[in-house]
Amino acid sequence: MKMNKEQIKTVIPHREPMLLIDEVLEMVEGERIKTTLYLDPELDFFRGHFPGEPVMPGVLTVESMAQTADVLLLSMPAYKGKVPLFIGIDKVSFKKKINPGDTITIEASIEKENKEKAVVTCSAVVYNHGEVSTTGLVTLAMR
Repeated sequence: MKMNKEQIKTVIPHREPMLLIDEVLEMVEGERIKTTLYLDPELDFFRGHFPGEPVMPGVLTVESMAQTADVLLLSMPAYKGKVPLFIGIDKVSFKKKINPGDTITIEASIEKENKEKAVVTCSAVVYNHGEVSTTGLVTLAMR
């Protein structure tokens, strides 16, 4: 299943300037998802992070991982219409920086789900120019 930005907005509650995915390239409901984000050089955070050598902040990279997982989870009937609360980050590793003008690809898959508590952990990988940029686990409570 593919989705554009407007379709993504019908699934998750995030909006600009905090919406950090542009499109869904593919998704297997309840299993895995692949999204993209274009890092427009005009994005405000590049002005201060860092002047003269702009780079995407790591916390925003992790947020793009969580939002990718959000789309996957909120597309499932059990979580449709819920608010995804970010409750955990584990084993995050930054391997390659993300620069203005880059387009990253984010892949996420469900690793562990506690249906009774509506808490889900997803593994996520961010690719930049075909190379692994960031990896980690994000845990979300669906409320």
